Amino acid sequence: MRALWPLLLLLALHAPAGAEAPAIGLIIDDMGYDLAAGRSALALPGAVTYAFIPATANAVSLAREAYDRGKEIIVHLPMQADGGRPLEAGGLTRDMTPAELRGAVAAGLAAVPHARGANNHMGSLLTRDARAMEAVMGALSAGPYYFVDSRTTDASVAEQTARRHGVAATRRDVFLDNVQDESYVAAQFDLLVEMALERGHAVGIAHPYPETLAVLQRRLPGLAERGVGVLPVSRIIERQRREPLWHASSSPLPKVAKNSKP
Repeated sequence: MRALWPLLLLLALHAPAGAEAPAIGLIIDDMGYDLAAGRSALALPGAVTYAFIPATANAVSLAREAYDRGKEIIVHLPMQADGGRPLEAGGLTRDMTPAELRGAVAAGLAAVPHARGANNHMGSLLTRDARAMEAVMGALSAGPYYFVDSRTTDASVAEQTARRHGVAATRRDVFLDNVQDESYVAAQFDLLVEMALERGHAVGIAHPYPETLAVLQRRLPGLAERGVGVLPVSRIIERQRREPLWHASSSPLPKVAKNSKP
């Protein structure tokens, strides 16, 4: 992968005139369970975005701390997955009525201070249900809030449904830590950076695992030297809405590994 850096740097330097510098949006999911792990995650440098599960014991205190640190905050909405995996309190399921789904979304948003948007926690079953996504995006459109499709299934209709409701939306490009191993996380982080250099921006999702935080503490400070910034996810969405993606190369990037959490 080291052999790619000269080419990637050249691509970044020869972006179209007027293009903004490449940037990543980085979301740390599953915030709120563990206070110490959450505080370690909040210490990451740069404009990292944090996704809080509403029913967790430390969501409110950590979200307030994140806000005080100038970080962007979203709600990690628990959604029904394939295989019958149990959901946290307030989770969204296919057997809920549209009114119940809208109410659950509203309750989740209200439970996390300073939330700017939401993404799905699990959801491989619910995000491919068009009726359910209509209700979810109808609730988010009242904010206005933005939505990030975590893409726990290729069959998800969440992103296109959000756009149809006028909800600013994007999708996850790379999961960094399906495998909790520092070498794996580092390779996935490099993939995220390559995608940003290729396309102008990319969105990654990670978790407050010790291995992940160790890699990010080492790698985030060096991004500027590689010509890449870190932006809140809301800023990444703004870019996607106002400027066409620039393609510095026609070479395909490696396939992105799927998440281990459906």
